[in-house]
Amino acid sequence: MRFRIKHMMIAHVSGQLKSFSSVVHVENDDFGTAKIEFIIDAASIDTGNEQRDQHLRSADFFDVENHPKIEFRSASVQKINDSQYRIAGTLAMHGHTHDVIFHAEFGGIGKDPWGNVKAGFTIEGNIKRSDFGLVWNAPLESGGVLVSDEVKIFGELQFAKS
Repeated sequence: MRFRIKHMMIAHVSGQLKSFSSVVHVENDDFGTAKIEFIIDAASIDTGNEQRDQHLRSADFFDVENHPKIEFRSASVQKINDSQYRIAGTLAMHGHTHDVIFHAEFGGIGKDPWGNVKAGFTIEGNIKRSDFGLVWNAPLESGGVLVSDEVKIFGELQFAKS
């Protein structure tokens, strides 16, 4: 899973959460009936800058020592059309749980060279980090703050049929 957040009110910092597991349960290949679960290792955050990553793992942000996991569980999946879905669920992070909405684009189903059936999705959504108690910030001389509240989350995912 990847994310992007505005930094210093002038640019974006991107990163990823590299270690996660996910399970999607569907009935008869109908993703409108899906039950989706993600469990993410918060310590796996990687922005390409180790000093910043250590700060993000600290008590100022994710506090991975006390809150090692980020979890998402779907409550409903609404099929908008043949390729678009709206996924509502709960996101638990940093000791806080809130309802969130993600949008998914279904890329299709295919079989890889080893015979495994896979489904592909692009997922995106926005959250407010303050909803999850992630409120550390620093004011800027020019006005505004160092780190925006809104975080864009997105990912390109493939799920294997079992």
